[in-house]
Amino acid sequence: MIKNYNPIKAFNFLRPKRSFTWVILVFVLILASCSSRKHVVKTDTKAAKAAEVMANLRSKELYRFITDWTGVRYKLGGLDKSGIDCSGFALLLEKNIYGLSMPRRSKDQADAIRKKNINNLEEGDLIFFSFGGNEVDHVGVYLNNDFFVHASTTRGVIVDDLTLPVYQKAIVKTGTLK
Repeated sequence: MIKNYNPIKAFNFLRPKRSFTWVILVFVLILASCSSRKHVVKTDTKAAKAAEVMANLRSKELYRFITDWTGVRYKLGGLDKSGIDCSGFALLLEKNIYGLSMPRRSKDQADAIRKKNINNLEEGDLIFFSFGGNEVDHVGVYLNNDFFVHASTTRGVIVDDLTLPVYQKAIVKTGTLK
């Protein structure tokens, strides 16, 4: 046993006079620690930027069209919700939203546009890519703020960031339907 150990003195902090002081001190420390934390919502994520792009679309019909098709899987030659390819998606979007008709294949679609500088693209303009050589083999539709919508071979219909290096290296032509 410890010499001169007095259990009453060991718990003096529990006495009414001092316990109130301790409670106040603990409360102040908790408030101080909570107020020093900054709860910042991260708005620079790809998903947040894509959501902002969608919210800023001029055409609400385009917004509804994209949200209705988002996530539909990629299927070469597909033209419905069971699966769609990039040129089929662009064809349906241009027809349903803008009333424009265009060829079925992305290579032929690229021949049907009036070229436009990438810095002057507007909502609904087309962006053509070549991932496998010099020929056009992919198409997307420009939205705003360097984002576009397309039917990705791996992710299906998705809103994507045009500034990603994989896309920047592959862009071969941009423009609007004649």
